[in-house]
Amino acid sequence: MTYDIRIWRLRNKRRDVAQQLRAELKRPQPDTLVVQELKRLKLRLKDELARIEALAAKPA
Repeated sequence: MTYDIRIWRLRNKRRDVAQQLRAELKRPQPDTLVVQELKRLKLRLKDELARIEALAAKPA
């Protein structure tokens, strides 16, 4: 899998998680455990995305 495809997939997944997080926070009584897990997942995706982007930027 090329870096471009991996980056694209990670960005899409992170966008989806952010959307789920916003939806959960809009609920009258958001589930704090779900919110925590979504935030952690979003952060892990951000870190992975940064790592892959750094690898992609290195000259071969």
